[in-house]
Amino acid sequence: MSTGTAGASEAIEATGEPITQRRSPDLYAGQRLVAIMPALNEEAAVGGQVRAILAHPRFRALPLVRVIVVDNGSTDATAAVARAAGAVVVSQPRRGYGAACLAGIQAARDADVVLLMDADGSDDLDGAARVAELALAGCAELVMGSRTHGRSERGALTLQQRAGNALATVLLWLLCGARVTDLGPLRAMRRADVLALGMREMTYGWSTEMLVKAARAGYRIAEVPVDYHRRAGGRSKVSGTIGGTVRAGWCILSTVLRYARWRPATSAVAQSA
Repeated sequence: MSTGTAGASEAIEATGEPITQRRSPDLYAGQRLVAIMPALNEEAAVGGQVRAILAHPRFRALPLVRVIVVDNGSTDATAAVARAAGAVVVSQPRRGYGAACLAGIQAARDADVVLLMDADGSDDLDGAARVAELALAGCAELVMGSRTHGRSERGALTLQQRAGNALATVLLWLLCGARVTDLGPLRAMRRADVLALGMREMTYGWSTEMLVKAARAGYRIAEVPVDYHRRAGGRSKVSGTIGGTVRAGWCILSTVLRYARWRPATSAVAQSA
């Protein structure tokens, strides 16, 4: 088993220029990108984030065919606001971050690459576009945004988030050989590669399961430094409460242990080739 490291992305980004400016104009020819944002009661932020993605110069240079917002059982106007901003809205009433991500991926049937983002305005769009660029260019099977290597606004990441993240990444290295610095939600993969992993964690453990299984399946994993902002409105469903933080932390750590010996039935990368 072999996994990539942050070094792969660092080498590609060494000049600081977008890949689209350094490579052939037809680099992404025939490929389709779909951005997917799970959302639960994010009416204050989701519209601005959708409009910003659709208007962002770096995203406009990519083969972005749509933004999907997965309404995860909101009790506010999240769905209406997202739709008015230009997103395709998918309903997933079953609560859970993983359930929402999977619903979005399943709905993106014509996508070659899917980009998972948050709907609260915390993800920096330059960084998100860079993550998508590397995945579209085939530089790695799983490309992740590292908030640890980027710049985070004051208050964007809580102390408990930082501590839990550090512990989980150490466990991933020791048990799975995956050398990463962050378990953040910003990541891009080929849709077929995600589906080949047979994702099962439908709540907080989704992102961790993806990383563990990707490492166990032999995917190349690359990190990109990304900036991180304070959420545009409302309160985080995870880090915004003590109970949510404890549940998320336990779920992440137990997920690492649960899948540390997981093996794909066949090579996941070969399946999606």
